[in-house]
Amino acid sequence: MCFSATASFSAGIVLLGIGTLTLKAAKQPRALAFAAIPMLFAIQQLSEGVIWLTFGYDAPQLNVTMTYLYSFFSHVLWPAYVPIAVLLIEPPGGRRRTLLVLAAAGVGVAFYLLYFLVAFPIVSRPVGQHIEYLSPHFFAAEVMTLYLLATTVSPLVSAHRMVKFFGALGLLSFGAAYYFYAAWFISVWCFFAALLSAVVYLHVASRNADNNTGPPTPARRRDMPGPFELLEK
Repeated sequence: MCFSATASFSAGIVLLGIGTLTLKAAKQPRALAFAAIPMLFAIQQLSEGVIWLTFGYDAPQLNVTMTYLYSFFSHVLWPAYVPIAVLLIEPPGGRRRTLLVLAAAGVGVAFYLLYFLVAFPIVSRPVGQHIEYLSPHFFAAEVMTLYLLATTVSPLVSAHRMVKFFGALGLLSFGAAYYFYAAWFISVWCFFAALLSAVVYLHVASRNADNNTGPPTPARRRDMPGPFELLEK
């Protein structure tokens, strides 16, 4: 995360464990994309841990590589991935149409930001106990609005309670990260969002519990004879 290499690697290792459990718990193919969120966040956090190490060991080429990898996750992957993953697990109904619109907006933002990753250099540098990512953006307010709609509002639209909870916590952590760590917002918010991905496991586990319970066994009609009564006759 933004505070130290130790914190980034620790968060990444914890998320690897959560991600493994979540993927194992996902029983339906359509749930795999949403269940993979903790594992993807683990990779992102581990990549930032390596970025921290490049500052101390003077590894500029590795720094550039990992900075672009981290930025691909933060800028390109999440706005497209989250609404699509939520859409895949959403039951039929009117909410799916809204999620389709949000997914389209997320994919549009992802391609827009991908252009800037390719066209302009991205620099990561340590500032105090944080990592600052420097990259040019135009129409920043508009892009951030669409980014938030894709990554936090799309889960709020879902019919699943824990998915809604994930979106609400993501939106609250966005506000807290921006208010307290505006200069290092990208790094800080991604860290808190990574921790919140534990909610993904709770959703998958709760869905399995619901499926294992199954529908109640229908009661036998009182006027119908049981098997032993038929034998007696």
